Amino acid sequence: MTEDAQILIARLLAHQTLRREDKLVKRALSDELFRTEIDTRLKACGMKFIDNVYADYVTLALTRDSESKVFGTKETWQNNNFGLARDGVALLVVLWSLIILPKRERQEAHQLAEENQNDMFGKDKPMPRAEDTSIGISYRALLADFGEKLGKKTRMDMNLGQLARVGFIERKADLILEGPLLDLLMDTDTLKDRIINGALSDIFQIQVPRTPAIITPAVETQAEVETATDTTIASVDTPVADTDASAVTGTDINTNTEKE
Repeated sequence: MTEDAQILIARLLAHQTLRREDKLVKRALSDELFRTEIDTRLKACGMKFIDNVYADYVTLALTRDSESKVFGTKETWQNNNFGLARDGVALLVVLWSLIILPKRERQEAHQLAEENQNDMFGKDKPMPRAEDTSIGISYRALLADFGEKLGKKTRMDMNLGQLARVGFIERKADLILEGPLLDLLMDTDTLKDRIINGALSDIFQIQVPRTPAIITPAVETQAEVETATDTTIASVDTPVADTDASAVTGTDINTNTEKE
């Protein structure tokens, strides 16, 4: 077991990602003792094993306690450790929103990418793999919708190239597809709530909470005071908290797009 754990960790360090179908990866996901040994070894080095049921790959990452000690000397380490500029991080969040969120909905509904409706008996089947449910987005559509906010064509092409090199996305002609790391290294629990309830609230038609406010009219005379004994109650629209992608990335981007 010790040798197998050593081999799996070494392979992940060398190749960055491994598919879930890999023999040792499947063992790490199903054998509790084997997984405990892997976690113990990685923790001693300031690392952790990353996987989730929605992704087709697994990888390694630094623990939170190690991040500042490893990347703390770089100005951008709090945003990312891939050397991405602010518009690059913003683009990454946009791509995650447009590719991963719809993919996860299809996986939970047991709906394949080419299917138009859910299988009524699909809940009895295993969750479909990411490659069977993930749908790419058009580069030209992305440029038209977000180009002005994300540095226009030159900057977007540069950032897309960098995201492809590190494994977040893959490019096939006009399509931008999910890469091995896109659904692994993003903080899904934090991002999903912020993006759906913030940046994409208009698209998902989420109602804005309404808070009653008491508005007291200005009065100058005693007579006006006597006729204004009842305060006016008005429902004032309280804007949704500004938790769009800019809250995560520090970049001012407009993520409201029309459905195609």
